[in-house]
Amino acid sequence: MTSTTNQPADADLAHFERARHGDFAAFEALVARLQGRVFGLARRITGQQQDAEDVVQQTFLSVIEHIDDFRAESSVATWILRIAANHALKILRKRRGLPTVPLDAGADDDSYATIPHPDFIAQWRDNPEDLAQQAETKRLLESSLAELDEKYRIVFVLRDVEGLSIKETAELVGISEANVKVRLLRARLLLREKLTRTLGDESQRMFPSHDHG
Repeated sequence: MTSTTNQPADADLAHFERARHGDFAAFEALVARLQGRVFGLARRITGQQQDAEDVVQQTFLSVIEHIDDFRAESSVATWILRIAANHALKILRKRRGLPTVPLDAGADDDSYATIPHPDFIAQWRDNPEDLAQQAETKRLLESSLAELDEKYRIVFVLRDVEGLSIKETAELVGISEANVKVRLLRARLLLREKLTRTLGDESQRMFPSHDHG
């Protein structure tokens, strides 16, 4: 029996190769397959719909301009998402005059010793796997993600949502791989606590001691 695991990637590559040889219909099909993921990535990084729409346009223009640069060292989708992330990060960097934090700011302060202990610990009322499939939980996760500090949100989106490697994430954000790992852990803990405050069973809440003495 033939595995279906790689079918989406194989289809992307087939469309891409035809597009590389001048088949515009194949390029349009590739855009249709991936523009939702590109928009979602850009929306989570920039936090604004208009910026995300601009990223989608710029991304696929860049794909056309650099289509011969693809070397199949990653999947087509990953390559395109990397381009999208770069465009989204450029938008953030242009906003430095606004109340945002440069992506590499405070990198020297990112260490496991600086990660805070969660204040709200409790068993969830329902099975986490069941909750993950519920639309309300997904909306809660999106809103919680939007509330994260920018530097943690971006690392979480690139690594855990879009599946880029630690190395790729570090290169895109401009920090070390060690900093990526710390920021990722912090993002996961913060998200877990935010979700637990809504989904946790208050009657089973634990109150951990923060005394390290």
